[in-house]
Amino acid sequence: MTAPRLDVVCIGNALVDILAKTDDAFLEAMEIPKGGMILIDQDRAVQLYDAMGPAVEVSGGSAGNTATGIASLGGQAAFFGKVRDDQLGSIFTHDIRAAGVGFDTPHATSGPATGRSMILVTPDAARSMNTFLGAAVDFGPEDLNEAQLQAAAVTYMEGYLWDSPSAKAAFLRAARLCHAAGGKISLTLSDPFLVDRYKDELKDFVAKHVDIVFANEEEVCGLFDADNFDAALQQVRQHCDVAALTRSEKGAVIVSGEEVHVVDAAPVAQVVDTTGAGDLFAAGFLYGMTNGHSLYDSGRIGALAAAEVISHVGARPEQKLAELIAAELGLQQAQRA
Repeated sequence: MTAPRLDVVCIGNALVDILAKTDDAFLEAMEIPKGGMILIDQDRAVQLYDAMGPAVEVSGGSAGNTATGIASLGGQAAFFGKVRDDQLGSIFTHDIRAAGVGFDTPHATSGPATGRSMILVTPDAARSMNTFLGAAVDFGPEDLNEAQLQAAAVTYMEGYLWDSPSAKAAFLRAARLCHAAGGKISLTLSDPFLVDRYKDELKDFVAKHVDIVFANEEEVCGLFDADNFDAALQQVRQHCDVAALTRSEKGAVIVSGEEVHVVDAAPVAQVVDTTGAGDLFAAGFLYGMTNGHSLYDSGRIGALAAAEVISHVGARPEQKLAELIAAELGLQQAQRA
């Protein structure tokens, strides 16, 4: 029996996001670097939770947000990631399945608790993430669903997982399985600090295994030690088939060989929380690519999805993105071959 066709399989850290509004004074008092992501242990996670203000809990993680965005657009998505059999693990599982994403990775019955990211949002909409990876670091090759990988048009990998040796092994196995079945591999670089830690490894992985790269301006410049964005663009186009490079309010640049498409940022009445902007841009772009849209139109879908998610607190869309895209861009789902 042939497995159902999937647009995208997303592999990443299975985390519950705990979001709270705060101010710069709190960040300084708690010695939290503003605007980035740092890894913390479980004791620090408890300390921050006790100190932070009222919070909202929702299943998250970068690749999980992307999978949810694809489902909201009407695409077929699955997610691979590791949670523990605890309360937060149940929250994660319920939320991602309720969003229409396939999630069948078995829960761990021992070891670290389910991971969580304490996301502190300041009035300027900057988000500072303090992440306890927990059970997510134990994701490995044995957690891959081979049938789903072979059924996916694209397998999308979250760079944050590169901190885990077992996850690196899973990425390599997933790349082989997906390519053997005719699918494409996509990687998001995730974070400038991650790029600094694993620059040579990531460049090698991109050159040998990755078809579609997602990065923001700082990440792509860091990967290639480039002094400016244009120099980084010239480098990345030699290492992969497609690069989708986001530039915040400047929009995005999509490059594929000699093709270059500049996509304007979609207008936002008020930027409330930038958490998930890159994740939802990737969701829109991958949905577009896997459903017959051009690279430019895929970028437009990504920009609109990103604009929706930064207009409210939280990294998951509050509107049905399929309806939003149809209304704002006039793009319907393309006919599949």
